[in-house]
Amino acid sequence: MSSDTVGTRQTGNAGKAAAAVMAAAVLWFIMFSPWTAPHMNFWTAMSCSAVILTTLATCFRPDTWKSASIKFADLPAGVAIAAALWCVFWIGDKTSSAIFGFARPQVELIYGIKGETSPWLLSALLLLLIGPAEELFWRGYIQRTLSEKWNADKGTAATLVLYSLVHVPSGNFMLVAAAFTAGLFWGLLYRFLPQRLWAIVISHAIWDAAVFVWFPI
Repeated sequence: MSSDTVGTRQTGNAGKAAAAVMAAAVLWFIMFSPWTAPHMNFWTAMSCSAVILTTLATCFRPDTWKSASIKFADLPAGVAIAAALWCVFWIGDKTSSAIFGFARPQVELIYGIKGETSPWLLSALLLLLIGPAEELFWRGYIQRTLSEKWNADKGTAATLVLYSLVHVPSGNFMLVAAAFTAGLFWGLLYRFLPQRLWAIVISHAIWDAAVFVWFPI
């Protein structure tokens, strides 16, 4: 395959990825903005968004699911990664709460999203749909595509910025900071261990359920 053909394919993939990111931005705006969020069930909207983004990633790059093979070792690795990230957030919460008066109230607002939803239902959604979909989309699709278009460092940095920015409509600094921290953590893991994508996917799913339902910070 000639370099021109490869370049054209990468440009086409990057264009599709840009469209997918725009879709994510619209979906996150609808879910989080004060003008739209009060008029919908957050978990229904988040679940629909997860399906839409996974579908876009699959349609635009059918090999997204095959970019790394799943191994038995990915499960314990995913649990370990999730545990490490939970510890990072626990330390970050205590530190930010001690320094900034607004920090803990904003964290409580994030937890308020749970509402009266069953913990069992939330756990299932986060473990089986929302967590895996986010990681397959942002790392397995967007970061991979941008890294191929530019290079691994630029692709990682661009994905981190985009992943953080889509949370801005919430107006919640702590949520944006959390997205940046988690995005940096997972992004660097994928930057240096792209063959372990499924361990990262598992870690995202387990971390979501742990930090939001099982072991709230």
